[in-house]
Amino acid sequence: MGIGGIPNVVLHNLKNHKNLGIHTEMFSDGILPLVKSGVITGANKEIKTGKLVTCFAIGSPELYDFIDDNPSVHFKEAAYTNDTAIIRKNPKVTAINSAIEIDLTGQVCADTIGKFQFSGVGGQMDFIRGAALSEGGKPIIAMPSITKNGISKIVPFLKEGAGVTTTRAHVHYIATEYGVVNLYGKNLKQRAKELISISHPDHREQLEIDSFSHFR
Repeated sequence: MGIGGIPNVVLHNLKNHKNLGIHTEMFSDGILPLVKSGVITGANKEIKTGKLVTCFAIGSPELYDFIDDNPSVHFKEAAYTNDTAIIRKNPKVTAINSAIEIDLTGQVCADTIGKFQFSGVGGQMDFIRGAALSEGGKPIIAMPSITKNGISKIVPFLKEGAGVTTTRAHVHYIATEYGVVNLYGKNLKQRAKELISISHPDHREQLEIDSFSHFR
């Protein structure tokens, strides 16, 4: 679980679960209520059972107090936390990442806005692949359907110069506030139809027009 709005919302809605485990590149304050309530225990992990495994953490003084000299928190280098061969050993790994935009074929851009380098790729591809290989795992890309300015994040084509963070061959579940679709194994027309179904209603008609001209 990373930092930001989506991880915090996801963590907030896990209160009714039990014996969840953490193996992540980073975590923040959102895990604290779940650890304190016993939702996160790591009891079912195959790797580092009972441990919260992470590469780094960013958050409040309360988070740092929790981490300080805590034997249940296991910090490792990124070469370990992001190793697909290690990630996949835990069962039912659910990897949740976000995106700047996704095109109608399923290509995920998460680090650039066109030619502008907005952030880094991080461990998205590592965890998408690791979760896909995990027994019962679910690799998820979750994002709002539009930007703060009302621009669709589901687009016919990625912007010129944009980088592909997760390829369309590796993408599985895409989630917006309008639903969840699984693109894995689907052809290009099927992918476009699925993605349009979870796009913002204000943009669906134009996306359908673009899809028809793109995939006819």
